[in-house]
Amino acid sequence: MSNSSRTPFTGPEWAAIFGIILVWGLNNAAAKLATEALPPLFMGGMRFLVALVCLIPFLRPPWPPWRQVLPLVMLAGPLHFGLVYIAFAMVHNLSPIVVALQLWIPMTALAAWLILKESMPRAAIAGMLIAFAGVVWMSLDPHGAADLPGIAIGIFASALWALATVLMRRAPGIRPLKMQGLTSLAAAPVLLAASFAFEPDVVQRAQAASPFVWSLVIFAAVASTVGATALLFWLVQRREAGRVTPWFLLTPLVSCTIGIVFMGDRITPQLVGGGLATMAGVALVALSERRAAQQASSAT
Repeated sequence: MSNSSRTPFTGPEWAAIFGIILVWGLNNAAAKLATEALPPLFMGGMRFLVALVCLIPFLRPPWPPWRQVLPLVMLAGPLHFGLVYIAFAMVHNLSPIVVALQLWIPMTALAAWLILKESMPRAAIAGMLIAFAGVVWMSLDPHGAADLPGIAIGIFASALWALATVLMRRAPGIRPLKMQGLTSLAAAPVLLAASFAFEPDVVQRAQAASPFVWSLVIFAAVASTVGATALLFWLVQRREAGRVTPWFLLTPLVSCTIGIVFMGDRITPQLVGGGLATMAGVALVALSERRAAQQASSAT
């Protein structure tokens, strides 16, 4: 039986929330380190290949209509993650790209307003403008300007993820792990084929990669693609999504801390100010969506 949405989170639920935050935060750092050693498209392809092996038990009939699902899995899989890994490979600092990738939240609200004709509260509009202004301000910092091409690719990847999220609302009901399996089934061959077609020295770089680098690939596949998704599904079965998801805005805090302490990120007041403004805008969008969902639920 589901818990009441008004009761406090239980210990296991808090553990799941902070486990997801930690895994996703670590996974951003893992992606940056892995793409320094492996070609980015190859890294993405191997991540989804490992995930596919783990998710095979969930790929059982009945199958959803492929005309509806194929655009979704292509957007959420090879297109989004291919660009994300290219962005990680291009940037020098981890923190700005991780913050910029959070723009998928306001972009999802915008896409839902444009495509699904969902309402968009004024607070969400204000939050979206603040978030974009923060990324612009952060990117114009002299130390962050070199990362601007990678940040721009990351923002485009966030737009694709936002579009995939909106398409997911139109798709027939598919359990998340099955959807992850279908996404991995599409992403692994596409990304690996693109890697061997366009990236140089794939085999040589793969052979030269250390066991630590390969452990990062496995971590991304098992801990993030499979494990964190399973925990998220368990949480939203028990609690309203609008009550759970705002906590995941803490994910960049984990990634940025790792980037500053262990990876030599150069931090300036402008980068910090732009990053804080972006996260404040994203939080405003997320909380306004939560409030709108609560109002709609109480009205029914």
